[in-house]
Amino acid sequence: MSIRNTSFRPLFLCGAMLLCAFVVTPVFLAVTAPGAIAQESESGQKRKTRKTPSMSEKVYNKLTEAQELIEAKDYDAGLAALSDLAREPKLSHYEKAQLYNYFAYTYFTLERYEDAISSYEKVLEQPDLPEALETNSLYTLAQLYFIIENYRKAVDIINRWFTLTEKPTENAYMLLGQGYYQLEDYKNSLVPLKKAYGMVTGRGDTPKENLLLLLRVNYFNLNDYENMLDVLKELVVYYPKPEYWLTMAGTYSELKRLDKQMSILEMLYEAGLLQRGNQQLNLANLYMLHEAPYKAAVLLEKGMGEGKIEENIRNLRLLSQAWLQAQESEKSLPPLIQAARLSKDGELDMRIAQAYINLYRYEEAVDALRTAFKKGGLKRADQANIMLGLALFETQKFDASIKAFAEASKDKRSRKAAETWLGYVNSEKNRKKQLEESLKQRRS
Repeated sequence: MSIRNTSFRPLFLCGAMLLCAFVVTPVFLAVTAPGAIAQESESGQKRKTRKTPSMSEKVYNKLTEAQELIEAKDYDAGLAALSDLAREPKLSHYEKAQLYNYFAYTYFTLERYEDAISSYEKVLEQPDLPEALETNSLYTLAQLYFIIENYRKAVDIINRWFTLTEKPTENAYMLLGQGYYQLEDYKNSLVPLKKAYGMVTGRGDTPKENLLLLLRVNYFNLNDYENMLDVLKELVVYYPKPEYWLTMAGTYSELKRLDKQMSILEMLYEAGLLQRGNQQLNLANLYMLHEAPYKAAVLLEKGMGEGKIEENIRNLRLLSQAWLQAQESEKSLPPLIQAARLSKDGELDMRIAQAYINLYRYEEAVDALRTAFKKGGLKRADQANIMLGLALFETQKFDASIKAFAEASKDKRSRKAAETWLGYVNSEKNRKKQLEESLKQRRS
C-alpha cells in the first residue's frame, strides 16, 4: 500500500495551507519627535543607532487624525484624510514613508492587498528609513506576497529582511521555509525549517505543529521517508491525531516495514478510528499478507455489514479467500456465490465448483460448472471439464464424465490428466457393469 496512490497522500499536502499561522496584521508605528532612537530587531536586540528624521507638527497631527479615524473603522474618512495629506507639496522622505505606511496598514485591513503592496513598496523607496519602519515594512510585504501567491517575490523580500535582522525568530525561518516549499525548492525549504526546529528544541520547547508539518511535507516530496518518519513520531507524541498515525502507517509501507504498518492500522481499528472502507480494506490485505486470514475475514464481514466496505466482486472474492485460508470452507461459499451473481463470466462459478468439490458436494459442483459453461468467458475451459468429469464420476454418471474428460483432452495442457481419468472412469464403468451382470445372474 503506497502513500502515493492511497488515501494517505492528502495528509502530506496540508503544509501548503499553513501561511495563516505566520501572517500577522501590521500595526501603526508610532511617529516620534525628532531625535536619535535605538532601533530594535524583531528579536529585541539593539542594533546600530539610526537618527530618526524630524516630522512637522502639521503632518504629525494629520497622521494622528487619520489614525484615529482608521482605528474607529471609519476607513473612508481615514483614507480621505491620508489622501489630503498626500497632496502636500513639501513632505520629507520620512513623512512620505509614514504616510505610505498608514495607507498600507489601511489597505491591508480592508484586504486590498495589491494596494497595500504598492504602499509598502513606496515606503521602502524612501531613503534613510528608521530601521523599525524598514524591517516591519519588509516583513509585512513578504507576507502580502504570500497572500497573493507571488512566492518568488515573497522569498526575495524575506531574504532581504534577514539581512537587516540579527536574531530572527523561528516564525521568520518558517515563513522562508514555506516560501521555498511553494516554489517546490524542497531542499532549500528544509534549511530554514531545520534552523527554526533547532531554535525551538534548543530552548526546551515543543515544536509547533505547523513547523513539523512543513518538515514532513518537504521530506515527503524528497522521498526521504526515514526523516519523515522521525517527524511523524514527534507529531503523534505532541499532537496525537488519527491522521498522523495513518500517515505514519503509509510511511512504513514506503519503507517496506509492513509489520509496523499493520500494527498501527490494527491499533486504530480497535480504537474505532479506522472508519473509511478503503482503510479497512488496507488492513484486511495486510492481515492476509501476514497470514492472519481469520482476522481479515472478520473485519471484511463486519465492514460489509456496516456498509463501510462495498460488496463488489473484488471485495467479496477477498472475503471468500480469507475464510477459505482460515479453514472455514463453508463460510467461504456465500460471498463467493454473491460475487458470482455479479459477474458476467463463469470464472467465479468455476471457483464455487471447486469449493463444492472440496466439501464433497458433487451435485452442487456439477450445477456450478454447468452455470460456468453457460456464462462462458472461461480462461481454462479444459480445467473446468476436468472438474466436471470428476464431479460427474463421483455421482456415478460415467458416460457424462467420460464426455467431459474427452472434451478436456482436446487441450494439450490437460491431455495427460484427462486421458488418465478416461482410463480410470472406463475401468470403473466396466467394473460396475460386470458387477451388475454378476448380481443379475445370481438372482436368476
